[in-house]
Amino acid sequence: MVKGKDLLSISDLTVEEVYRIFEVAKDLKAKQKRGEQHHLLRGKTLGMIFQKASTRTRVSFEVGMWQLGGQGLFLGASDLQIGRGEPVKDTARVLSRYLDGIMIRTFSHAEVEELARYADIPVINGLTDLLHPCQALTDLFTASEYKGELKGRKLAYIGDGNNMVNALLQVCAKVGMDIAVATPQGYEPDGAILAEARAVAAKSGSNITVSKHVSAAVAEADVVYTDVWASMGQESEQVVRMRDFDGFQVNRGVMKLAKPDAIVMHCLPAHRGEEITDEVIEGPQSVVFDEAENRLHVQKAILALVMGGA
Repeated sequence: MVKGKDLLSISDLTVEEVYRIFEVAKDLKAKQKRGEQHHLLRGKTLGMIFQKASTRTRVSFEVGMWQLGGQGLFLGASDLQIGRGEPVKDTARVLSRYLDGIMIRTFSHAEVEELARYADIPVINGLTDLLHPCQALTDLFTASEYKGELKGRKLAYIGDGNNMVNALLQVCAKVGMDIAVATPQGYEPDGAILAEARAVAAKSGSNITVSKHVSAAVAEADVVYTDVWASMGQESEQVVRMRDFDGFQVNRGVMKLAKPDAIVMHCLPAHRGEEITDEVIEGPQSVVFDEAENRLHVQKAILALVMGGA
C-alpha cells in the first residue's frame, strides 16, 4: 500500500499490497510481543467515526493508534454535525484540515465512498452494510499463521451472504484461495461483488462456489467460517432468519466434514447456539480469539502504510 491511499474495499488493493499488509502486521505483532516501541505514527491523529456500535473495531483502532505513537479520536453518531444534516462532503473537507486519517464504521457504503471522494486524507472502511475489509484481511492473515501459503487452500463460509462474506470473496479471489459459500436461497452474497470476485478468481486460480449445500461447501475445507444470521439493523428479521437458517449451524457434525486439521473462524460477536455451537467455538480447532487479536495487528499495519509510517 502507498501513503495516502484509501481502503474502502479489498478490490482497491493489489495482491502485492495484501501481502505487504500481512508482512507489516507480522512485524508489528512481533515487536509488540517483544515489548519494542514502534511509534511509526508519532504525532498523527486518526478520526474514528462510529454510526454503528462496536467492540473490536473501536478498541483495536484506538489502541493501535496509541501503540503507533499517535492518537485515535472517537467521533460517535451524536458527536458530529453529520448526524444533524451536515453534508458528508463538508464533513470530509473539514476533517481533512484537522486529521491525518479517517476510519468510519457505518451503514451506507455510498456514504463512505462520498467521504473518501471529498477527503484529502486516507479513509479506511471500518465496516459498512456491504463490506468489512479490515476483518477479511485479518481473517486471511490469521489463516496464513496457521496454514502458511493461502493459494490452493479452501475456506468454507456457512451462513448469511452479508458484508463479511462479500469481503471474504474479494480477498480469497485476490490471493488464489478457494471459497465455498453455503447459504439458504434468498440470502446469497451481493451479485455485483460475486461477479467481480469471480473475474479476479479466473486470473488467480481461485475456485468460488455458492450453493445451499453445507456438506459440499465444508468438504476438504482448511478453514470453516461463520457469522451471525441477523446483523445489526436486521433484528426485526430474527425469527424469520432463525427458521430460514435451520441446518446452517457450524457444529461438531459439520466440522467432521472438513479436513481433520481445519480451523474455525468467527468475526464476533457470536450468538452461541445459533450459527455456531459453544462446543465448537471453545474447541481445539477454534482460532476465534487469535483472529480477534489480529484485528489490532492488521489494522496497525494498514494505518502505518496509508498514513506514512511504514
